[in-house]
This record gives sequence, structure tokens and C-alpha cells, in this order.
Amino acid sequence: MNGKKLNIGLFGFGTVGSGLYDVLKRIGSKNVDIKRICVRDMSKKRAVDAEFTDNADDIFNDPDINFIVELIDDADAAYAIVKRALQMELPVVSGNKKMLAHHIEELIELQARYNVALLYDASACGSIPVIRNLEEYYDNDLLTSVKGILNGSSNFILSKIFNEKMSYADALKLAQDLGFAESNPTLDIDGWDSLFKLIIITIHAFGLYVAPEKIFTYGISNMNDNDIRFANEKERRFKLVAHVEKVKGNKLIMSVMPQLISRNKYIYSVEDEFNGVVIKGLFYDKQFMFGRGAGGYPTGSAVLSDITACLYDYKYEYKKRNDSQLPEYTTDHTFRVYYRYEDYADLDLLKFESVSENYISDDYKYVVGCVSLAELHKVQEELRKRNVFIAAYPND
Repeated sequence: MNGKKLNIGLFGFGTVGSGLYDVLKRIGSKNVDIKRICVRDMSKKRAVDAEFTDNADDIFNDPDINFIVELIDDADAAYAIVKRALQMELPVVSGNKKMLAHHIEELIELQARYNVALLYDASACGSIPVIRNLEEYYDNDLLTSVKGILNGSSNFILSKIFNEKMSYADALKLAQDLGFAESNPTLDIDGWDSLFKLIIITIHAFGLYVAPEKIFTYGISNMNDNDIRFANEKERRFKLVAHVEKVKGNKLIMSVMPQLISRNKYIYSVEDEFNGVVIKGLFYDKQFMFGRGAGGYPTGSAVLSDITACLYDYKYEYKKRNDSQLPEYTTDHTFRVYYRYEDYADLDLLKFESVSENYISDDYKYVVGCVSLAELHKVQEELRKRNVFIAAYPND
């Protein structure tokens, strides 16, 4: 696309779509222009001088439009838009991590078949260029793990709880009032948003696709004051951590769950709506990436970075997927966990391999012990339904 002007058909004009529009206006880009914007509700007042439509065909049938940007919430609609764009040989940028986490393998095949780019750096960590770094810089077998805080909303809530002694309910309400959390916050606080991002990151880190339903995912919505007190007594903090790691025998483990993080860890100090990603390798130890993980301008600027990359014919190459020694996904791995429970039926839910700490009082019961990832995955639906809370509790 060198020397060409990108005339963009934009789908979605929410926080990120309007953020991208403002960023482009402010930098005055001469070779990137939003020509038409497709929205769901045409009656909504928008204080911008742009051409709007509620019909996708108006964008796809416009011969001047040579680039698609998809920034909508609806994963099914996003999938239809991205697939149609690729089949029309139109390069496309997507921000929909749920859609990508479910359809990435098919979309990789479509990119190859139609020789066209799909970029989505903005889908994983807002302003942090984690995907392109994994794709380009860490494109060898030295990488051992990627872990971090991938959801700004849940991290904002936890920051308010541990720094300002807010209750969980008050911190959640503040996050909603400030626009960091949705009115229905389950996508963020129950770990699903982090899960979708982890799946995308893993494709670029290790070349392997693992479907969402195979990965243990547990959030912070069941956390209570006893759990917070326990963390404070141990001089740790809860953080909602997404984690992929290569273990013995070229196996790969993945999880999303709260972790009790000690003060000496990088992500202990990641506050508010920020994200932090720790990349670990065999010979370079740990490297830390930090930045705003949400919001119109940070994510809009990441979308613009993807758009600009397409001006130079950039594509993800998915080099690691062609590796003959692809790692194998496993849940055969043991974690030390903190588990707060209500009655013995809850305790029987998990088969602990060993228990190192056991506390029982009338209104608070917990154990610290080792349990397998397979065991956690088997009962994850029950864990969400009951009045229990579980968190990884690393030894260091």
C-alpha cells in the first residue's frame, strides 16, 4: 500500500472509535482518512463532521474505501465484518478480542488465502505493543512465559481496595461511574476479558491456539473482606493475572485467576486502569511492559499504529505456528492456592494434594494447599456459583 492513501470504512463509534477519530484529527494525517462510519443507532447525536450510515453495505460497496477498521462490541457482528473484509481483499484492523479468541485460526487461514493483512495489536493491552513485540522481537524458542495484568477495570477496583481501603462494592461503583467498568461488569471482573487477550497473546508467543473453554478462568467477584485481610496480613495484594508458561516436556499451561502478589514482583505496583506484562526468557530473564490498557485515546492510538503499519505492507507472519515442535497444552500442573470456603461440602469440591495452612472459625475458613490445574478446571463452574474464593499463592 506504499504511497497510497488509506480511505477507512470504520465500524463502531464508541469510546475507541471516537478516540481514533480524534487522534487522527489532532495529528492531521495526510494519508489516512476516515471516509465513512457505520453505527448501530443513527439517531444518536454526534458532534463530528463525518458521514454516518447504519448499513454495512454502504462501506463495503464504496469503491473509494480501501481499508476497514472494526471497533464494535458485538463479537458475532465483528466476525462477519472482518471475514467479509478479508474475502474482499481489504486489509482490516480489529479491536474485538472476544471475536479473535474464538475465530483466530480461521482468520489466519483467510489472511493467507487472500494475501491480506489483519492486525489487532489494540485488542490485547490497549497502548502496550505486546503482540508486535512477541511477533518480531521474541520470535525464537527462548521465551518461557508471559504473565500480567491484562484488564484495567479489575485492576482499578483492586487498586482502590488495597490503596484506599475501599470496599469491593464501592470500588466497583466508582469504576462504573468513571467508565472503566461496564454496567454489567462480568466480562472484566470474572476474567473473561483477560482470557480472550491471553489466547491472542499465546498465539504470538508460542504459536499455539487454545480454545477459551479449555482454560481455567476465575475472577474477583467472590472476593470479600476476609480475603482482603488475609492478603494484607501476608503483605501481599490480589491481582487478576493472566498467565501462559512453558513447563517441562515442551508443555504449555494457561490460566486466568487472582494471585497473591508479593511486593518484589513488577506487577505488584501496577495500579488503577494500567496494564503490566512480564515477559520471561531463558537467557534474558524478565522484561516488563507497562501502559494504559483501556480508554479511547490509548487504544485509539494503538489502532492508529496498526493502520500505519499497513501503509508499509506489514503483516503478522505467525512464524511460531510453523514450528515443527509446537508446545502441547496441558492442565497437568500443580499450583499452591489460598481457598476460602463456607462449609465442608465446599472443601470437598477440591482434591488438595497437600495442605500447609488450615484456619477455621465461625465466620471464616480457609486452607492453603496444592491443587492441580486440571482439578481447578473441572470445578470452575461450581467455584463461581458458591460462596468461595480461590487465588494462586506463589511461594515467592
